[in-house]
Amino acid sequence: MKYLCLCYYDQAKFETWSESDQEAVGKACAPHDEALRKSGHLLMVGSLAEPRWSRTLRPGNGGPSVAEGPYAATDEPLGAFFIIEARDMDEAIEVASKHPGAHLGRYFGGGIEVRRIDMLNQPEPRESGASVRSTRKGRTC
Repeated sequence: MKYLCLCYYDQAKFETWSESDQEAVGKACAPHDEALRKSGHLLMVGSLAEPRWSRTLRPGNGGPSVAEGPYAATDEPLGAFFIIEARDMDEAIEVASKHPGAHLGRYFGGGIEVRRIDMLNQPEPRESGASVRSTRKGRTC
């Protein structure tokens, strides 16, 4: 089964990070990232832009309406996600516990929500000529 792991963070903590905190987080993330990758369960990982850059679509009378900001305002927004393959919820929790977000509360606060994916459809990629690239240098946090 596939599981979506949603990583939340404490926005107030994140906003107070110094340059040395950023370096410390990078170093602290490395062994956890490596363990997660080596588990063989990791299928996909992504980091999200800050909530202020999001837009929310809601049904309206003449079609969808668009509002600036996240669907739900919170002090612990969604910051990243990863998808894993696991036998059951117990194994999914064991695998997700390797993610840095489960260990670095002093920097992130927040936590990780693990949710089973009931349906996942992966359509063929568009032929736009655009390539997929990572701006996070392989880190999962």
